[in-house]
Amino acid sequence: MMPRRYSRHLLIPEVGLEGQRRLLSARVLCVGAGGLGSPVLSYLAAAGIGRLGVVDDDVVDETNLQRQTLFTTADIGRRKVTVAAERLSAMNPHVAVDPFPVRLDASNARDLVRPYDAVIDCTDRFLSRYHINDACVLEGKPDIYGSLFRFDGQVTVFNLNDGPCYRCLFPTPPPLEMVPTCAEGGVLGVLAGIVGAFQANEALKAILRIGDPLAGRLLLIEALSGSTREVRFTRDTECAVCGPQRSIDDVVNVHLEEPPPPDVPEIEPDALRDALATATLLDVREPHEVVLGTIEDSVHIPSSQLQARIHELDTAQTYIVACRLGQQSRWAVRTLQDAGFGKLLHLRGGLLAYAAHDAQLAIF
Repeated sequence: MMPRRYSRHLLIPEVGLEGQRRLLSARVLCVGAGGLGSPVLSYLAAAGIGRLGVVDDDVVDETNLQRQTLFTTADIGRRKVTVAAERLSAMNPHVAVDPFPVRLDASNARDLVRPYDAVIDCTDRFLSRYHINDACVLEGKPDIYGSLFRFDGQVTVFNLNDGPCYRCLFPTPPPLEMVPTCAEGGVLGVLAGIVGAFQANEALKAILRIGDPLAGRLLLIEALSGSTREVRFTRDTECAVCGPQRSIDDVVNVHLEEPPPPDVPEIEPDALRDALATATLLDVREPHEVVLGTIEDSVHIPSSQLQARIHELDTAQTYIVACRLGQQSRWAVRTLQDAGFGKLLHLRGGLLAYAAHDAQLAIF
């Protein structure tokens, strides 16, 4: 124990010496070392959590630096867990850090979760959230959840004190084309700090056994209005993993419902430039996405306006339909087919995949 380092905790009656000892003996697993993981890990290391596990298979990218405050420009290309371990150890050398440069999935979720007292879900993928939830329920660990999208954040605590789990709130995943991530929808950088700080707070409360945890309460944070509201939810008696008659007794792969593939030929990203010699690119990204860059001579009609503006297109023309990641463009292809367009191609993986083949187009 370093009394001076933790003196401001020791002055709080609800924490004190006994509470700080509890923090020092606690083990917390953080899944995701990105926008949410950065503030979560920083505050938990500063608070003196004895052991922190960090799970992330990604490397630092320049687009991360707008919100992932553990990293600097010099870290681009390095493994996130390696950098995180260095930063956290420098911040508090008395905290042990376990870096796991892997993606949590059905095959390893329980093994990763088992040694820790609490798990913090800092991911942005529905598939990972189900795996984390199921592992936490089966291993008896609280799951401290946070999510981000543009200006909106969510925080709650699953599987604490017989409270509801993630599947009680979201029994089945939505269709894949309805699941935007930060890479597609964007996020206000500071919101990651706000939501991550709430998650760290819930972790400390759970370990110290103080306060009123957000179990059964989904906290909604709206950055633009500076407001919060709360949605209460209860345990589902028919939940497949935490209900009395559960049908899930191990972590299994969750299959997001993929939209049907477009019933048209697909163009690979590296073939787009040649294909444009005989076809026109129809860019269905939204206006806020188009400002990041366009391809010369393309036609831009946002997917949200496509049905109203479909008369602007020529059924005799061949169009290559594209969006940023290749999801909205699938919907656009089906819409055009329903309207009688027959000369259509689809860009697999979207303009972001195309930009990967040309450094000058990396702005997409």
